[in-house]
Amino acid sequence: MPLLSDLKVVEWSTWIAGPGCAAVMADWGADVIKVESAAGDATRTFWPDTAECPGNPIFSCENRGKKGVVLDVGKAEGRAALIAILRDADVFITNVRPGALKRARLDYEALKDELPRLIYANVTGYGLTGEDADTPAFDLTGFWNRSGVAAAINPPDREPIGSRPGFGDHVTALATLSGVLAAVHERARTGRGRQVETALMRVGCYALGWDLSIRLRNGEAMTAQPRASRPGAIAGYFRTKDQRWICVSQRSPADFGQMMRAIGRAELIDQPRCAAPIVDMAVVHEIRGILDAVFEALTLEEACALMRTTDIIFAPLASLDDVVGDPQAHAAGCFVETPDGWGGHFLAPAAPARFPGTATGPAGPAPKLGQHTRQVLIAAGYAPAAVDALIASGVAAGL
Repeated sequence: MPLLSDLKVVEWSTWIAGPGCAAVMADWGADVIKVESAAGDATRTFWPDTAECPGNPIFSCENRGKKGVVLDVGKAEGRAALIAILRDADVFITNVRPGALKRARLDYEALKDELPRLIYANVTGYGLTGEDADTPAFDLTGFWNRSGVAAAINPPDREPIGSRPGFGDHVTALATLSGVLAAVHERARTGRGRQVETALMRVGCYALGWDLSIRLRNGEAMTAQPRASRPGAIAGYFRTKDQRWICVSQRSPADFGQMMRAIGRAELIDQPRCAAPIVDMAVVHEIRGILDAVFEALTLEEACALMRTTDIIFAPLASLDDVVGDPQAHAAGCFVETPDGWGGHFLAPAAPARFPGTATGPAGPAPKLGQHTRQVLIAAGYAPAAVDALIASGVAAGL
């Protein structure tokens, strides 16, 4: 039996963080209903979803396996329909901004007494309180920039680079999922639901926890440094003969000896100037220069083979093409076959955890806009004629 098959989840959100949380729950067996406006989630527009080009990869990644409902919750009848769908739901996930939720009387305070068992999850940019609680945010702004992540990652000697789309959103989706499942566990004991809230900014601060911990405790703001300024003689990125990169990470002083033996420079191990930790930057530059020359004479494949003779932590700087073709990525379960809604399948990123012995994965394709409106409203107690009337009035839409 699927892990979350006893949970009904209603998601009223767009873009990535809210939908992504609900998508993982759908992969794990929850009955997930996605509520959209007649315009649809903005991610529907990124790629066509037609018989000639089936399966929008962006929308599918965040919405596979869900049922799709279209409601105009700004109208009284649409709000009432959403409440009807929520009456037997376990979880409600929304990233609608706090002010809009309050105006629609769909915020937690408006629903908690009517739906006391409901777990209500707010996915926000900057939280539910404070002067910027209603400020719009993407992960690029709330997670990447305002949390301090970008300033810590980008060396100060160059123009900052932004995050890739959805990067912080997916971290926030997992944070939301953990909070929701904690609330589900609590409800099993208390019988009552609760509010769960995540913020892109707060999740970014948690992701930057080491640097932020040092700043909070010691007042020191750590940031990435230009290569010439970084300590750690054997750590960092090294370019190979075929213009690729390999990343080496040092975990203990013993790694220096391993590396020197691997490259045939064991005579350096016992020299006092190379004793750990190497604090003389001239020595750091000397050792790094030796390693630069070694790796520049090797292809990436040869460099990886050299590193595998040691127990030093390393990895190639893999392109997306490398990852898709990497047998270990497939063995680790990084990809999953996803229905495209047109009778075919395609590979997509898998949910980030799996459960050996239990099948998880997409229960179906991402829904067409309004595909399940009739089915869901009838299950919520509406007569077929009443559903027809809602669709005719524009309050709902369905295929």
